[in-house]
Amino acid sequence: MAARLTPALDAPTFTALTPLLGRLPRDRFPRHDELNAMTMPSVVSGGGVPIRFVAPAPPSKEFSAQYEVRIFERGEVQTRADNWHDLFNALVWLAFPKTKAVLNGHHYEEIRARRGEPLRGTARDVLTLFDEGGIVVASADAELSALLLEFRWKELFWRHRAEVLRSVRFYVFGHAIYEKALEPYKGVTAKALILDCEPALLEAPLERQLPELDARAADYFSGEGPLPQRTLCRRSLSSVFQAGSRATSARRITTTPRSSGRGALDPKGMPGWSARCRERSPRGGACPPVRGPRLCAKSARPP
Repeated sequence: MAARLTPALDAPTFTALTPLLGRLPRDRFPRHDELNAMTMPSVVSGGGVPIRFVAPAPPSKEFSAQYEVRIFERGEVQTRADNWHDLFNALVWLAFPKTKAVLNGHHYEEIRARRGEPLRGTARDVLTLFDEGGIVVASADAELSALLLEFRWKELFWRHRAEVLRSVRFYVFGHAIYEKALEPYKGVTAKALILDCEPALLEAPLERQLPELDARAADYFSGEGPLPQRTLCRRSLSSVFQAGSRATSARRITTTPRSSGRGALDPKGMPGWSARCRERSPRGGACPPVRGPRLCAKSARPP
């Protein structure tokens, strides 16, 4: 692990991975056997096979060699050596195993259903948006959740910053977001799944919070109905911003296959996203402006 980047991993953005990062070598990337030593019997693929991190295989057109199929059927997550993107993917498997397994199961089902077709399909694109660029937002304040739903960033992240610090937790899920957080810059966006929770959960130790949030996120993705058309009710899960989804009312939202930039969570206002976000912007925003190109966190699926 590159020593110059190690300090970035101490930022609050990486909170969900903190227990795992503490078990990694501090001066190099971990080997596959070291990652596999961190797995538990409960970390399984969508097909129920124990997860193992392995080196990428040579390119193949065989059905069983496809990335998600290999995970589902054999539990083998192809992980490139000395690669931040793949390392973070492995760590998310360990931090959110139930949600990752459900996503893998959906990918597998879609691949089988569309076998032989040239395109991935909307459902897999929706899954990948959250898998690569998702954030789990645990909120104990309905009013703050509403501000997030309505994209009122300045009001949420600055005017109500104290309430956000007290009543909301942001846990990055997407491994592409983690990779970008090593050197955060303006334009990074994420897709947020907002989960209503009791204040007591937010005060609980991380080792209690994450399994609960993981189970609830997995429950959402396990719900009935095609993913691109699935509708949520606030009484179960507040919202999901996926593939350009947007609230259609205060009570119900529907995910859509559009990707218009709407429905994206701007992480710059999140407490701890970067050191520059700790001070008030002279322009009145949640964070001082940072130069850099716009980027939507929708990285390509690892080979």
